[in-house]
Amino acid sequence: MNLLSTLFQASPGQPPSGPAGLLQSPLIVMVFIFGIFYFLVLGPMRKKQRETQAMLSRLKKGDEVVTGGGIFGRISALDEERGFVVLQIADNVKVKVTRTAIVGLAPSAGEASPATPPAKS
Repeated sequence: MNLLSTLFQASPGQPPSGPAGLLQSPLIVMVFIFGIFYFLVLGPMRKKQRETQAMLSRLKKGDEVVTGGGIFGRISALDEERGFVVLQIADNVKVKVTRTAIVGLAPSAGEASPATPPAKS
């Protein structure tokens, strides 16, 4: 009975103290959610962008690459000023694409791509 009387005497306008009261502040909750969002989404995305930019800056003539459209080709010429690359996709077939259209280096013949399941023996 004594516990009930003390609960009823507590003023309802004051937030609880301690960790429970701290999490009831809307600003603290928003900062906490942004922190989680940053470490789970924005951080890895920025790292991937830096890796892609580094790969694009290291491209050279003779590299085998794949474009965003899925075209595999070998770089036959680079134009640094205009930002495009000439890809040879077959004998006597060359296409001009922007440097940003290249999504990665093509896997070599002996190397399995990550999307390809391993061969069953």
